Amino acid sequence: MISIIDYGMGNLRSVEKAFEKVGFESVITNKPEIVDKSDKIVLPGVGAFKDACDGLREIHLVDPIRSHIKKGKPFLGICLGLQLLFTRSAEGGEQQGLDVVAGEVVRFESSKITSPSGHSHDAALSEGVFEGNGYKLKIPHMGWNGIQIKKKVSLLKGIPDNAYMYFVHSYHVIPDHSEIVATETEYGVPFVSMISIENIFAMQFHPEKSQSFGLQILKNFAEL
Repeated sequence: MISIIDYGMGNLRSVEKAFEKVGFESVITNKPEIVDKSDKIVLPGVGAFKDACDGLREIHLVDPIRSHIKKGKPFLGICLGLQLLFTRSAEGGEQQGLDVVAGEVVRFESSKITSPSGHSHDAALSEGVFEGNGYKLKIPHMGWNGIQIKKKVSLLKGIPDNAYMYFVHSYHVIPDHSEIVATETEYGVPFVSMISIENIFAMQFHPEKSQSFGLQILKNFAEL
């Protein structure tokens, strides 16, 4: 059973429909006992880091999530669901995350680029405002951008390097350990767009909104 965790934030139905499209049933739940019995869980999310952490704690889902991961069962984090795994976030002042993954969540700095290169850079620049010889990038980073594969993981089966995925975010993760980085994306500077640690997979982009490549990732997860 695939459980999609409902803590009051995120586009849960679109994730459920995406699994349906690739031939797998899932359930949306906020019940700790159901999460505890699940074969796989998905933690989606859109919104503020603190509100999300508070929501998970209020409905007593933090321990079931940690227990699921410790048992080696597949876990998928999407967008805010990636960020929540980390030790802390700078959003709204320093906030404590679930501390499943060592590292922090930081805001994009509005920065200039003087030497654009590659498709993902071009995509980022199309969102920017020209300033002399450089570009000042908009926050949030929103729209399509490429993912550069840094290591081969099961969730990326059938996904080509620099495949375009859909992003909406103002913050990005900085892991303490680089070996967990599965993909990077460029938006002014390279940032981590997906991590993989044994049974944990989490991404900054939205696979449910990323058309055929995103659906392939969800199918790969369901088939683990």
